[in-house]
Amino acid sequence: MFDSAAAENVGAADLTWPEVGERAAAGVILAVPVGATEQHGPHLPLSTDTDIAVALSARLAALRSDVLVAPAIPYGSSGEHAGFPGTMSIGQAALELLIVELCRSATDTFDRILLVSGHGGNLEPLRNACALLRAESRDVRMFMPRYRGDPHAGRSETSIQLALQPGRVRAQRAAAGDTRPLSEILPLMRAGGVRAVSANGVLGDPAGATADEGAALLAQLTTDLHDQSRLWWPVASRERTGT
Repeated sequence: MFDSAAAENVGAADLTWPEVGERAAAGVILAVPVGATEQHGPHLPLSTDTDIAVALSARLAALRSDVLVAPAIPYGSSGEHAGFPGTMSIGQAALELLIVELCRSATDTFDRILLVSGHGGNLEPLRNACALLRAESRDVRMFMPRYRGDPHAGRSETSIQLALQPGRVRAQRAAAGDTRPLSEILPLMRAGGVRAVSANGVLGDPAGATADEGAALLAQLTTDLHDQSRLWWPVASRERTGT
């Protein structure tokens, strides 16, 4: 018999196929973190978007016993960050195809798939993939975090990373980038990417970032994800408590 209590803090990749089969038969939701590998200024790791997607998925699983977290997808559509060493983008078409084929395969096992994206550039390919998959009668949904703050590698994302993994933040290297409103610089970015407006890759200013602010943002985003998941899939069993 599968011990669900013992498996509360493990992901899908930690389980054997019979254990996954038992979770799937019980109606588990598979949460797939979708991130990116791209520059986040001189002070944040390339994995920042993936880290956020993984953290939100894990927090949802801590609140809903019917959620199982899949291994993260660490590459996304990050063409706007080309020109910065370390950025690795697979582009919109490839990401859309990857999501479609992955979810087609996953729905052989799981009835419900939740894509949790940590990168705004993934929006269009994920939206297109979900539309196609749902047209095929597959129950696939996507969640894109929304919060006020700097667009990229500024105070908000720096605070979140400080809350998640403070040792990976190079605080001494943090510096402001282009602080103009996104609406003002968007035409320039569409023509030349982030490099056209920010030499250090930051859109905003990380000054003042704190772990407490990051924890508050994570709590807000976790609540948003949890509430949205309950609208899509009402909880059949008693939820866990806590954040």
